[in-house]
Amino acid sequence: MEPDRRHRCLVFLDDGLAASRPGLSDEIAAYARHHSGRIELVAPPVPVPGGEVVKNDLHFVERMQRLVFDHRLDRHSFVIAVGGGAMLDAVGLVAATSHRGLRLIRVPTTVLAQNDSGVGVKNAVNLYEVKNFCGTFAPPFAVLNDADFIAMLPPRERIAGMAEAVKVALIRDADFFLWLERHADDLVLSEPAAMAWMIRRCAELHMRQIAQGGDPFETGSARPLDFGHWAAHKLEALTRHHLRHGEAVAIGIALDARYSVLAGLLAPGEELRIAALLEHLGFRLYHPALTQRQGGDGPLAVLAGLREFREHLGGELTVTLLAGIGRGIEVHAMDEALVAAAIAWLQDRSAAP
Repeated sequence: MEPDRRHRCLVFLDDGLAASRPGLSDEIAAYARHHSGRIELVAPPVPVPGGEVVKNDLHFVERMQRLVFDHRLDRHSFVIAVGGGAMLDAVGLVAATSHRGLRLIRVPTTVLAQNDSGVGVKNAVNLYEVKNFCGTFAPPFAVLNDADFIAMLPPRERIAGMAEAVKVALIRDADFFLWLERHADDLVLSEPAAMAWMIRRCAELHMRQIAQGGDPFETGSARPLDFGHWAAHKLEALTRHHLRHGEAVAIGIALDARYSVLAGLLAPGEELRIAALLEHLGFRLYHPALTQRQGGDGPLAVLAGLREFREHLGGELTVTLLAGIGRGIEVHAMDEALVAAAIAWLQDRSAAP
């Protein structure tokens, strides 16, 4: 866009990534020096916490905004975020709210970030113990996916991000779901070509929904890309984030798939296919938090996720369920008895030999 301009850049680096690849900060600085005619790195890469830590304390947002202010970045400058999805969320909020919007380049480094959140338009942090309460909608200037980062991930992190691929396949692309079933072994073994195609297709489907779904900034009540998420977000909170986001989403997908069958929306047996694929990929589809009750003997605690899900967006409760593999359907009420029955099904399945 501006080939003769020397752009000022501030890089934020996920500290977990920095610890696993100690030379990365120096590599970034060396890259900037090599391209010094085009890039001015205003400071050495700044480490910030990864995971929900960075989203749970506004101190980190304020600290990053202070650096933007101190280095006099403007709307022609770039904020570059290198890390996982939670860290990208927080840095994205900083970029979107400084001078009403700096140019943000995301370099997602996890499966979940590369195939979903990294290509989205949401930025947020948690506040008042509510996930993503404080945030913005702001498309990034660019997203760079590098497969080398995926190869560095521990197995649990690689697996967790695959839940979003299953999710988007279930609501939008039956052929992709079939592909996931056929290539599950390759994905479990992190075969590079299969991982790369899975990430790319998942990102494409997310981008298509955002760009062509008619409501990129969620001004209405429907949000199909949050299939399985009403329970997932609550499970994350109930487990104090011991469950990874993708792990909670996998449980939420299985729960809503079984509910769809019980509600007469999805053909019986299809939930077995869905659960089998998730389990094949390495997910456990039950957690004791599902049967935790408010006050010890009150209603199921996870049901509060429905209220929080509606309140986060406002308007009418709208939950995406399944009418078939590759076909999402919106409903505006959830039967608590059927939710409890779906949870019991997951619990029984987990106990089976």
